[in-house]
Amino acid sequence: MFLSLLLATLLTATVVSAIAAFSFNKPVKQILARLIADPISEAWRRYLHFALFVVGISTGVRIHDLERYISPPPWAKDAQILELTSERWVLEIYRTIIGSLQGIAWMMLFFFIVALIAYVIVRIASMWQAAKLSKTPSAESSSSATSPPLQ
Repeated sequence: MFLSLLLATLLTATVVSAIAAFSFNKPVKQILARLIADPISEAWRRYLHFALFVVGISTGVRIHDLERYISPPPWAKDAQILELTSERWVLEIYRTIIGSLQGIAWMMLFFFIVALIAYVIVRIASMWQAAKLSKTPSAESSSSATSPPLQ
């Protein structure tokens, strides 16, 4: 029965992660294409999807909590192994869904914060570069035409 619960939570966490990966595919692709104007942005997107699955599954399948169904807690002398009832199955599947979504939400929040910071840096750098280019050629041509060379 424990093995069935473990496989059910693993499958549930994988499905939740796949739905989240599909949902965030287009925004992540657009953000990475905007920030990294290079074919390597596709590799970053694939890595982010891999990380999304790892985080979703690892936060959804809580092995330590599932150990309660195969061995009693070591700190309690007269404790018994918990019985897997249908109510506990529902509760564990619910915990798996919530745990997966919570881990994915934190990961995506971190990604979007880093992407926002990177976007601001890229935007400031491009504005600074454009301002520098617009001032440099006109300043050199106007200063050389109006003033004599220094001796």
